[in-house]
Amino acid sequence: IYKNELSNSFSGMNKRLKYYQYNYFTFIKVLSLMDIMETIREQIEGNPIILYMKGSPSEPQCGFSARTIEALTSCGERFAFVDILSNPEIRTNLPSYGNWPTFPQLWVKGELIGGCDIITEMHEKGELAPLIKEASQNIE
Repeated sequence: IYKNELSNSFSGMNKRLKYYQYNYFTFIKVLSLMDIMETIREQIEGNPIILYMKGSPSEPQCGFSARTIEALTSCGERFAFVDILSNPEIRTNLPSYGNWPTFPQLWVKGELIGGCDIITEMHEKGELAPLIKEASQNIE
C-alpha cells in the first residue's frame, strides 16, 4: 500500500511539475515575444526612416531588397536598416506588428509605407524623394 501511495504521489507531482514547466516556458515565450515587439517598436519610433530588408544596403540578399535600396538611396538621405536574415526574431514578428507579410518594409516617421512595389512606384512617380527628404530633417 505504501508503495502505491508513493508512486501515486510522485505521479501527481510529475503531472504538476510538467504543468508548471509548460506554463513557465509559455510565460518565457510570451515575455520574449513582448521583448521582440518592444524592440521593433523602439526601432521604428527611434528612426525616422528605417528599412527592414534582406541583407544590407551594400549587399542586398534579394532582388526586392536591391530594387528598394536603389530607389531609397537615390533620394540621397541617410536611413537606418535592419537585416532580417541576421535577426530571425524580427523577421518572424515584424509581419504581425505591421500587418504586412513581406519584405522589404519601409517605415517613415513611424508609418509603414510599404514594400518593394510600392516604393518603386512612388520613386517612379516622384513621390518618394519628398517624403524621405521631409522625414530626414528629423535625423541628427
